[in-house]
Amino acid sequence: MAQAGPGKIRLFDDFCGPAYPILSTHAVNAASGGGQAIGPFLLLGDLAETDTGVVRVDALSGAVRVSANDEDGKGVALVTGLNFQPSLNAPMIVEARVNMRALTTRSIFVGFCGTIADDIAEPSTHTGTAHTLTASHQAGLIFDSQLTAKTWHAIYKGGTTTGETDSTNTVTAVSPVAGEYDVLRVEIFPDGDVEYWVNGSREYRIENAVS
Repeated sequence: MAQAGPGKIRLFDDFCGPAYPILSTHAVNAASGGGQAIGPFLLLGDLAETDTGVVRVDALSGAVRVSANDEDGKGVALVTGLNFQPSLNAPMIVEARVNMRALTTRSIFVGFCGTIADDIAEPSTHTGTAHTLTASHQAGLIFDSQLTAKTWHAIYKGGTTTGETDSTNTVTAVSPVAGEYDVLRVEIFPDGDVEYWVNGSREYRIENAVS
C-alpha cells in the first residue's frame, strides 16, 4: 500500500479548558515517575513543592500561570515526549506567548530539548555573560535574570556548529517587560538550521545548530 505522503502534527492548547490546580493533583516527582497531562502536553518538574505547578488564569484568549519556587535547580515545564527529530520531522516549530509578572529570580526556556526527565533539569544555566549548555541537543530562546543583558537570548547545541557560550553573541533586540506579552517562535529545518523569532521579527538564523 502506498504511503499517504507528508503529514503534519499540530499540538495546541489555548488553556481555556478546566482549571489546573497547583500541587494537589500534580504531586508527582522523579521517584514516583510520570507527570500530569494538560491537553496535549505533559507537566513535569519539582511538583512535590507546594508552590510549583500550573494554574489556569482568566485572561483574554486563555492563559496558564507556570509557577516554580526560587530554589536553585527547581523548575517546572510543559513538554511533549521525545517524539521528534529534525532529520525526520522538520520543519519543527514551537511558538508561545510569554508574560512574566516579574523579571527577577527566574530562568525561562522556550524551545526544543533532547533530554527530558520527571525532575526537568534545566537544559542550560546562565550567569553574567556565560551560557553553560548542559543538554546535548537543544535550541531555544531563554531569559535568565542572572545574565548581564536582560534580553531574550538564542541558544543552541548539538549540530556541527559549536554552541555559543558567550551571551554577548546571543542577545536579541527584545528585552521582556514585566506584565507584557512576547511571542516567541523557534523553527528547526531538516538541515539543522534554526531560526529564532521574537514578536514577529527574525532575530537569528544559525546554520547547522542542531542535528
